[in-house]
Amino acid sequence: MHRPAAPCASTEPAPDAPLDILIVGAGLSGIGAAAALQRSCPGKRYAILEAREAIGGTWDLFRYPGIRSDSDMYTLGYSFRPWLEAKAIADGPAILDYVRATAREHGIGPHIRFGHKVVGASWCSQEALWTVQARLAGGELRSLRARFLYLCSGYYSYDEAYRPRFEGEDGFAGRIVQPQFWPQDLDYTGKKVVVIGSGATAVTVVPAMAERAAHVTMLQRSPTYVVARPARYGFAQRMRALFPERLAYALTRWRLIGESMFLYWLARSRPELVKRKIVEMAGQQLGSREAAAAHFAPGYKPWDQRVCVAPDGDLFAAIRAGRAEVVTDRIACFTPGGIRLQSGRELAADVVVMATGLTLKLFGGATLVVDGKVLDPSQAMTYKGMMLSGVPNCALAFGYTNASWTLKADLTAGWVCRLLRYMDAHGQAIAVAPRDPSVPEAPFLDFSSGYVERASQLLPKQGARKPWRVYQNYLRDLLTIRLGRIDDGVLRFGAPGALP
Repeated sequence: MHRPAAPCASTEPAPDAPLDILIVGAGLSGIGAAAALQRSCPGKRYAILEAREAIGGTWDLFRYPGIRSDSDMYTLGYSFRPWLEAKAIADGPAILDYVRATAREHGIGPHIRFGHKVVGASWCSQEALWTVQARLAGGELRSLRARFLYLCSGYYSYDEAYRPRFEGEDGFAGRIVQPQFWPQDLDYTGKKVVVIGSGATAVTVVPAMAERAAHVTMLQRSPTYVVARPARYGFAQRMRALFPERLAYALTRWRLIGESMFLYWLARSRPELVKRKIVEMAGQQLGSREAAAAHFAPGYKPWDQRVCVAPDGDLFAAIRAGRAEVVTDRIACFTPGGIRLQSGRELAADVVVMATGLTLKLFGGATLVVDGKVLDPSQAMTYKGMMLSGVPNCALAFGYTNASWTLKADLTAGWVCRLLRYMDAHGQAIAVAPRDPSVPEAPFLDFSSGYVERASQLLPKQGARKPWRVYQNYLRDLLTIRLGRIDDGVLRFGAPGALP
């Protein structure tokens, strides 16, 4: 069934001919998407719009002490470019170098337009084109047109972190900082530090700051699961000694994928067993079962929220050495010299780090308009976790919550290339997944982390059955996304002038 396209609002004529693909974001996902396009769709004209002045996204933005990934680099790395460094759990600068080296090796740099913050994108079915508005550093707007829009800008705001307010903050004599906006002039050497939070950022910051601070306290409202893992992966080194680099990387990658899938399955099918084991391991690291039960035994099941990683048990080591401690309590108020807890205890502090989480923001904050109608993402349903219902010629990169982000981003990039080749081969200008009203909806992310729950009304929905279901399962997605038919009976195709 075809419905006529609404008249498109007039825009200033763009100085350039329409691009084939416009990628938003030059971070890990955007650079991977560009490399996939160059390999699989070499004739396509594309550009990357990057709001900042550098490649790297998250890994260029975050500069707090100890910044690293809690995913191993054999799965966080690209499938097409082996990770060759010794550390499997890499720090931020090493990840940034990896992303930038990938861009250099593939000649992606000339395609990036820095200082272009996308503020809006409007689809016109009559022309089968997106018109994208980008704001430059000086404030002026620039328009670009493209046949396909590929959103690789992540899911959180670069400009705003989640920042709760506490009574008495104005009277605190020390300094309050946020990891996302880390002040480079902050010298915490020999000072008392309190880190508020219990997620991945707090678990990273505490041991890093403890190396120079007089003492660091991780103040958490409730515990988080923390697992010690070796920073170096012995299997990878053995494979590199036996096989060529690419084969060794692939074998290591698949072993880690298999391990993580098994552990996730075990955690979801036998949560009490896995919880008991994680807490037991924390007790062994701390040398105290009581401390583990008090501070590392959450009330929720494993993988209801993300399980944090401590490379070589660095957090536990800092606690054992007395350089750091974990306090589980609630804040009553700030005082001039620190933080008073509801238990009555006061934590002395010269510096307070608010590791309190992210603020989710889809599309980098841009507004999407389809044939004159502003898109409300919460009313859309995700198709294979890669497109939004009713939004033509548009894909988005969104990674896994229970595994490496890049595993899903890699699959999405490959699928977009397959889709573009299919459309070319069949002379189609438009691809869209109309929403099926008979499919029951469910939350997009089956995850109880604070930043997800705070944004639950902003996120799109997933469906109760495929292809609308978002599977947190790489092997299942590999079969569906890489090997499944493009023309699957759900995705619709058409010519300019009307949405199929």
